[in-house]
Amino acid sequence: MGPDVLSSLTFRRRFVDLSEQEILALAISSEEDDARIYRSFAERLRADFPASALIFDGMAVEEDGHRQQLIDLHRARFGEVIPLIRREHVAGFYARRPVWLAKSLSLETIRAEAAAMEHGAEDFYQRAAARTSDAATRKLLGDLAAAEAGHERHAQGLEEKHLSPDAREAEDQTARRQFILTWVQPGLAGLMDGSVSTLAPIFATAFATQNTWTTFLVGLAASVGAGISMGFTEAAHDDGVLSGRGSPIKRGLASGIMTMLGGLGHALPYLIPDFWTATTVAMIVVFVELWAIAWIQNRFMETPFLRAALQVVLGGALVFAAGALIGGG
Repeated sequence: MGPDVLSSLTFRRRFVDLSEQEILALAISSEEDDARIYRSFAERLRADFPASALIFDGMAVEEDGHRQQLIDLHRARFGEVIPLIRREHVAGFYARRPVWLAKSLSLETIRAEAAAMEHGAEDFYQRAAARTSDAATRKLLGDLAAAEAGHERHAQGLEEKHLSPDAREAEDQTARRQFILTWVQPGLAGLMDGSVSTLAPIFATAFATQNTWTTFLVGLAASVGAGISMGFTEAAHDDGVLSGRGSPIKRGLASGIMTMLGGLGHALPYLIPDFWTATTVAMIVVFVELWAIAWIQNRFMETPFLRAALQVVLGGALVFAAGALIGGG
C-alpha cells in the first residue's frame, strides 16, 4: 500500500468512538451526498426516462428534508458549527459504490443502486439511534430509519404520480432498445461471425488431416483471433455518443466474447480423440448454434423465424460445405 492509503487508514475514526455531535454531522453529510446522487441519477435518466427522473427528483427533495431536520437538531443541541466528517472518515462505515461516475447506466442498475442506498441509510440510522442518549436525537434518528425503510413505499407513490402505464411502457421499450443496442446486437454479430467464419478453417483442417488435436488447435487459434479482432473493431469504430449504442467497452466485450464462443463451440469437440466421433459431435453443435442464432434474431431483432433460419442455416451450410470440400480435396 502507498503512503496515501496508509495515511487514510491511520486517521479514520471508528463509528463506536464518534460523539453524538459527530454522529449528527455524519448523518447530515450523508444526506447531502445521497441527495446529490439522486439528482445525478435524475439527470442521467431525464432524456430517455423522464418519468423515472421525476421520481429521483422527488427522492432528492426528501433527502433535503432529512438534512434540514438534522441541521435543526444540531443547531438546537450543539450550535451553528457542524464538524466536517464524512463516510470516508469513518472505519467500517457503509460506502457508496461510485456507479454514478459511469458514463452510461441502465435503468435497472440505477433502481438497484437506489434500493441499496436506502437499505444502507436505514441500517446507519438504526445504529446511530442506539448510540445516542438524548431523547430528541434518538427519536429523530429512529424516525429517519423508519423513513428510509419506507422509501420503497414512497418511491411507489411517486411512481403512481409520475409514472403512468403509458410512460412505464415507453421507458421499458427504451430500456429494451438500449439493451439490444449495447449487448444483443454486437453479441449476435459476434456469435454469427464466430460460428460461421470458423466453420471453413476448422472443417477443412479436420478433413485434410483427420487429426483431432491439430484441428482443435486451428479452431482455438481461429476462435481466439476472431474474438480479439471483432471485440476491438466493435469498440473502436463507434464510441456510442452519437449513435446511442452505449459503452464501447461493453459492446466490444459482448462482440469479442460471443465471437470466441461461437468458434469454440465446434472446436472443442475435437478434444475427443476419435476423428469421426469428434466430427459428428461438432456437426451437431454447429446445427444447435445456427438455430440458436436464428432464435435470437427472432426474439430480439424481430426477424421472422423462418427467414432468419433460412439465412443462417443456408449460409452456415454453404461455409461448412466449402470447408469440407477444400479439406477433402
